[in-house]
Amino acid sequence: MPTRKSPRKGSLQYWPRKRANKFLPSINWDAIKSGKNLKGFICYKAGMVSAFVKDDTPNSMTKGKKIIIPATILECPPMKILSVRFYKNGVVSTEILSESLDKELKRKIKVPKNKSKKLDDFKIEDYEDVRAIVYSVVKKTGLKKTPDIIELGLKGSIEEKYNFIKEHLTKEISVLEVLEKDQLIDIRGLTTGRGFQGPVKRFGITLKVSKSEKGRRRPGSLGPWNPSRVIFRVPMAGQLGMFTRAAYNSKVLDLGKSEEKFKGIKNYGNIKTDYILIHGSIQGPSKRQIVLTQPLRETKKQKKKVYELLELR
Repeated sequence: MPTRKSPRKGSLQYWPRKRANKFLPSINWDAIKSGKNLKGFICYKAGMVSAFVKDDTPNSMTKGKKIIIPATILECPPMKILSVRFYKNGVVSTEILSESLDKELKRKIKVPKNKSKKLDDFKIEDYEDVRAIVYSVVKKTGLKKTPDIIELGLKGSIEEKYNFIKEHLTKEISVLEVLEKDQLIDIRGLTTGRGFQGPVKRFGITLKVSKSEKGRRRPGSLGPWNPSRVIFRVPMAGQLGMFTRAAYNSKVLDLGKSEEKFKGIKNYGNIKTDYILIHGSIQGPSKRQIVLTQPLRETKKQKKKVYELLELR
């Protein structure tokens, strides 16, 4: 009987399989070239609905017909600028805090003492790049009080970035200023945590035959006797979930002010601030913080899709 062969279980592209250190991932903002001003925004997953839409996609098999597609609701409270970072030679040269910070923010996070320097004291010609450290005004949603903080890149020349930060340094930034309807976005965040799981669920290995010894839901061999060792590629039990993942090129079906449009969402409640409706599902449970970014590389298949939203069910 020939030797049974199968591809190895569990992609090494996602390695190591361990719990992420933080909820909001680090992003290479230099690689993202599209957008109007800010290249990203912090949102919170509310839940899923069925969207009743009219398909106007060219050359689609359902063109002109009314179809039902899955959609995800995200709540996007406004953001504020916490500090400004100036980059030189690829590293942070200096950082200054915003002049006006919320009192509740100072109670929830450690804010360093503000220095005497102000934004106008810096000559923008001396630096290569400028980025903003922003935080979400999440208290308006009723989910929690501690804001989420992340560094965001900006679009345009360094003068345009500097002018945008200067204009919005003490203002709230709405998602309506950053994203548009029918555009593509990338979604970055953590998957749902599953805890400690065995190799069958964690890596998808096949169960052994019913009469095998020492367990069915484990690998047949952990490694050779000589030289005696366990290779790191062997599927073993361990942490599953809470991994950083990116979902590329999701379509924005609708966005706007809540105006009590969404009420009583399961495991979430009511949406009180701005919202975004996205085609398809995204990673993570309800109330999970998500970073929406401008698309890294748009695909023609996703970009040409045109849906006219009729109703939510």
